[in-house]
Amino acid sequence: MSVSLGAIDPIAFQFGPLRVAWYGIIIVFGMFVAVWLSIKEGEKRGIEEDFIVDLAFRIIPAGLIGARLYYVLFELDVYLQDPIRIFYIWEGGIAIYGGLLAGFATLVWYTKKKDIAVWLLLDVLAPHVMIAQAIGRWGNFVNQEAHGGEVARSFLERLMLPNFIIEQMNIQGTYYHPTFLYESLWNLAGFIILMVVRSKDGILRRGETALGYVAWYSLGRIWIEGMRTDSLYIGPLRVSQVLSGVLLVVAVSLILYRRFYVYPTPPYYTEGMLPERTFAEKKKKSELKK
Repeated sequence: MSVSLGAIDPIAFQFGPLRVAWYGIIIVFGMFVAVWLSIKEGEKRGIEEDFIVDLAFRIIPAGLIGARLYYVLFELDVYLQDPIRIFYIWEGGIAIYGGLLAGFATLVWYTKKKDIAVWLLLDVLAPHVMIAQAIGRWGNFVNQEAHGGEVARSFLERLMLPNFIIEQMNIQGTYYHPTFLYESLWNLAGFIILMVVRSKDGILRRGETALGYVAWYSLGRIWIEGMRTDSLYIGPLRVSQVLSGVLLVVAVSLILYRRFYVYPTPPYYTEGMLPERTFAEKKKKSELKK
């Protein structure tokens, strides 16, 4: 990793005209970690490795397209002036919520097609998506983007940050809030909490890990987005803050509704696919007796 004038070179290496950016390497690494962890967890819960891999090959492209389209839609006036730039993704311009929404839609479609319990699969994936997001934010760090407003160097020093982070937040002589770091640490904390609680028998019911992820991420995003200088807006409102607020309310409401008002009560997460398999066996035996 080359460093000049205190800033990290965003290009990791180059082969002729082909330049490979640290941003891409970091994002791919985060995806790899998420898929690998999901395979390991899926096996424990009765979901085959091949299904997770096949799903990844569908979700990842869909998520990238969704992230780009989400950004373009909220900057449509700019892109309509030169529509070909919609495809210039190397110029930047993707939004995580667009990726999550597109990935979610793809997951629901493919899961139903393969007759896998949707809520269970969401629970398997959710914490691993969060750690991928925690890793991916370091791509923003390298690119010196997704930062907050101006701060004094002394403020960053009081946070006890290592010097390489402080200097990377020095952009053209001005220091900025490392909001990438705030979100990365927030997601890391959420990942740890969900992983610990999810593994305990008799605590989380099916769907509550995924909804807990939505609630945790949304709560942090409401706070962190308010510091960002590159937010997408609808009128005076920051799009991500509005969407995060809605998702937070929906997630908490669904947790309460599904736990106290849905009958039969959803099985515990740690039961995995056992309820479906038990039901299928009973149904098969019943049909054989006829």
